[in-house]
This record gives sequence, C-alpha cells and structure tokens, in this order.
Amino acid sequence: MKTFKMLSVEVMQDEGVLPFPLYDGIIINQENSHRLWVLELFIDAKYKDVMENWKAEKTVLTVRVVISYPGNEPASFIVSVEDWRQIGDRISVLMKGRLKRARSKYAEHLLEELLDEGLAGDALLERFETGMWDRPKLKRDFIADEKPKM
Repeated sequence: MKTFKMLSVEVMQDEGVLPFPLYDGIIINQENSHRLWVLELFIDAKYKDVMENWKAEKTVLTVRVVISYPGNEPASFIVSVEDWRQIGDRISVLMKGRLKRARSKYAEHLLEELLDEGLAGDALLERFETGMWDRPKLKRDFIADEKPKM
C-alpha cells in the first residue's frame, strides 16, 4: 500500500470542472488485485448535501487529483462516494475507485489556447514552459457556476 498527499481535487462535469477546495487530503493506492484507490478529502461542510446525494445515488464520478507536488500532472480517477462524516464545520469524504488510464492532453490544450491568443516564437515558448510548470486552469475547465449538477 502506498499513500500520497492530495493537493487538489476536481470533479469533471459536462459543463467543466467543479473544484473542491481542500483543507487536507490523502490518496492511497491499495496495490491489490482489484487495483483500487482510496481518496479521502477534508473539505468544507457546505458540500455535505452534494456528497450525500452522490453517495445515495451511487453516482460514478470522474475526478482529477494533483498528488504530491503542485507541478505534477493531474491523475484522473473513476470513483464513487463511499461515505462522509461531519467533523466540526468540515466533512471527511471517502471515495473509492480506479485510476483512469487515459492520457491527459493538458499540454495540447494549453498550446491550443496560447495559439488562439496569437502567441508565437519566444513569447509562445516562454508562456508554454511557464504554463506547463504552473498548470493554470484552462478556459475549457472553467464553469460559470460552481454548483454541481445532480
């Protein structure tokens, strides 16, 4: 079993991504024959209704998680909410699922955005290198309203 620090988590939805700001989080590779991973998020209690709904409906979610270092490419998982518990004004959410093997196209999408902005030559190279290190949210990832669809 291997445990990693979770730095950020986002749920993918049809209209973009829904970020869940973390107070803390861990991710565990159970290294078992089922290839299961466990994600534990410590987040604001305002999300408890969303988590309860996803748990009750056994909703299958695609999440992107940045693990260990801010510069790491997000890893995608297919998970479901197994349980959640209130702890003061926060909740601990337990998700279980599998690593999604699909290759991320962050670099391609970043480059596409920079080209759409009209960048070329050294300016393009500099912004691309900075973007690959900082991993800013791409325009395609933003959603106007942070309320999840249920």
